[in-house]
Amino acid sequence: MADSNGPVLVGVDGSKHSIDALRYAADIAAAVRASLRVVTMWEFRVLGLYYPPDEWSPQTDALKVLNASIAAAFDGALPPGLVKELVEGPTVKTLLEESRQARMLVLGARGSGGFARLRLGSVGAACARHAHCPVLLVRASEAVTPAAGQAGR
Repeated sequence: MADSNGPVLVGVDGSKHSIDALRYAADIAAAVRASLRVVTMWEFRVLGLYYPPDEWSPQTDALKVLNASIAAAFDGALPPGLVKELVEGPTVKTLLEESRQARMLVLGARGSGGFARLRLGSVGAACARHAHCPVLLVRASEAVTPAAGQAGR
């Protein structure tokens, strides 16, 4: 069950859709006077016999995506109450678990993977169906205005 006092949760993966979702989530959080929790998931998967180089860190890459997404969405003027976090685990399973403590989950309608013509990605579809709180899916083609309180700064 959704937590009516919880944060507005938004998952970002660096895609245009997720950055626009982050802007929408900031507006919603401001409107309902909730904190804004921005998360990026990461996991370390070994594919067959391939092992990545020792110096590669999926956690470091995820942090770069998280920071770049926030910078792209707000251009340095962060909304009040923004909390950013890396969360280890598979994306859908982790977002569904995190949705238990959220007031709302906001995602891009599709992420950076998959097929460019898809209108709804697999993560958004799974979360819309199984999340424990209301879900808003944002398409990048929709007009997006600056986040509440961010215009003119």
